[in-house]
Amino acid sequence: MKTYKRVLSIAGSDSGGGAGVQADLKAISACGCFAMTAITAVTAQNTLGVRAIEPLPVNVIDAQIRACLDDIGVDAIKIGMLHSVEVIQTVTRVLADYPIKYIVVDPVMVATSGDLLVQQEAIAVMQKELFPLATVITPNLYEIEILSGKKIRSQEDLYLSIPALKSIGARNILLKAGHLECEEITDVLIDCEHDLEYRYPAKKIITPNTHGTGCSLSSSVASYLAHDFPLNIAVEKALNYLHEAIETAAGYRIGHGHGAIHHFYKWW
Repeated sequence: MKTYKRVLSIAGSDSGGGAGVQADLKAISACGCFAMTAITAVTAQNTLGVRAIEPLPVNVIDAQIRACLDDIGVDAIKIGMLHSVEVIQTVTRVLADYPIKYIVVDPVMVATSGDLLVQQEAIAVMQKELFPLATVITPNLYEIEILSGKKIRSQEDLYLSIPALKSIGARNILLKAGHLECEEITDVLIDCEHDLEYRYPAKKIITPNTHGTGCSLSSSVASYLAHDFPLNIAVEKALNYLHEAIETAAGYRIGHGHGAIHHFYKWW
């Protein structure tokens, strides 16, 4: 019998369908893996912003993760929105009970709309307890600023933040440059353990349809890691997938704000 490559998303739900576990399910499936979810919070959200956040009880989060891992198993895990200190500590405690080969952490702190999605005191706990478990973390521009303590206004600023980021406790960091206002952007993968950098230049696509790009990228990285590609190749494949999904979605209109990307551009 054939087997699936299995990816579990531990993240929040987006009622608008563009980000969170909804985006993760789409991206993981599009990248050839079987997708599972453990929902950490329910958000009332659309293309214009976040209206409400309701965290799930930690015992329910714990039970969801264990239900998937005990029966179905996993080849990679993507971790997204962990709203509080208690949730972060619950997730790290549960994962310590299982041999997980790949963990991709999208340190969701700020939505595309600018809304803060995590309690302030949770950021330090995330850095201390979760980052060391991660194969790679994938901060966006706003999260890079929070983690490095530096303002990022240009590609050069992004490069200058690297020394500070090397000390935050992560093994590998994928710096996402998508929010920069320039024609050419370069995402950077930092291998902190071996002091290596991989750069991925691309032409910026001008479109409002960028909701859920971070969720989709981290999920696709996890998916390609589940397929056992080396990290730098998994990142390259994930970025190529995301670029095509954004480019295709630019021709669509959905909602009145930041629309979703087109996860299934290969099929329709």
